[in-house]
Amino acid sequence: MRLRAPVAVALAATLLTGCAQSVDPIERLGKKAAQRVHQHGPTHEQPYRHWGLTAPLAPAPKPASRPAARSAGPGLPPVVDHVRTHDKVVFLTHDDDHDPNLADLIRELRLPVTVFRTRPTLTGRPYTAQRTRICATRARLLRPAAYDLTTRRAAADCGVSALVLWRASTTTGTLTYTRGDHHLTPGDIVQVDRAVTTARLLRTIQGQGLTVGNLEDYL
Repeated sequence: MRLRAPVAVALAATLLTGCAQSVDPIERLGKKAAQRVHQHGPTHEQPYRHWGLTAPLAPAPKPASRPAARSAGPGLPPVVDHVRTHDKVVFLTHDDDHDPNLADLIRELRLPVTVFRTRPTLTGRPYTAQRTRICATRARLLRPAAYDLTTRRAAADCGVSALVLWRASTTTGTLTYTRGDHHLTPGDIVQVDRAVTTARLLRTIQGQGLTVGNLEDYL
């Protein structure tokens, strides 16, 4: 799914639900933030050094095919916070664009980040209402704030491949985990929020011999 429409159109669509946008990093968090980077001019140091990395992040492999994800039920899209893969990658997701510095980081490091601009609460709403909201976005990946079995049914009928949660998050200012071992493992989905914590996370990722992959190559 490659979105090349003007940002205003993309925003209007994503206001309806938690739509994952696979777009160029400049568009991903808004052209205004990206233009601010251009206005500052090029830096004399390598971008990775500017963000505290000792070397560029390793390139992520391209999976030969999308690994099979566990289904939430017969004919229903899976609910995932981790992707089963032997590739040494983790996946970054972001829920808003309130920190323009994060746009700088994504652009300069060319990070594959999956953006969900809104996270609707769909629990308890009738099937037709949920289906209308989800289908209107034409999203392949969905991140609702809350969901139920009806959400999964509606998502399946709208062509959604997966409901995406996260196993690790930087939103508290440090890396925290929702379950399992308290360290990153290949295939983890991570929620990021600010440039400073994301840069710190990238150093952790690099230190563990991992890199950042494109979630939509795997789901």
